[in-house]
Amino acid sequence: MALDLTGITKVVEDLIPWDTIRITNPATGEPIYDPVTNEYTYPEGETVYEGRGAVQPAGTAAEVVAVPDTNQPWVGETRSKYRLLTPLAAPVAEKDWLVTVIAVHPGGDLALLGRQWRTQDPSGAATMGVVRVTAIDQVQQTREVP
Repeated sequence: MALDLTGITKVVEDLIPWDTIRITNPATGEPIYDPVTNEYTYPEGETVYEGRGAVQPAGTAAEVVAVPDTNQPWVGETRSKYRLLTPLAAPVAEKDWLVTVIAVHPGGDLALLGRQWRTQDPSGAATMGVVRVTAIDQVQQTREVP
């Protein structure tokens, strides 16, 4: 006898305060020179998903990861452990895709706007899943609100 989670999925999805996120597959290739700004820019990535999503801390504090370098004994780089929740209908994210919060729900945290995270692994899949969970790490950069 198979267990039908359709009803539970709907209840859980209705409980989550969804924001609007965009998932992009970063473009590859050489940067393009823009004579107007006198800067090089990378081509836009392909938007894979835009819709409901929730970014949550993964339950642990950020940690410092020591990565050896030929010129330095270590590099202090924070690892911001977060998770992305999306409806099961959302595509399975691939490793290294970018997640951006483009709108927050009413009363939501405006500090999320414009932040980006990089997917650490493909999205999880489970026999009894009710939402899709993806491990993400915050991109350490100056954020720009779209």
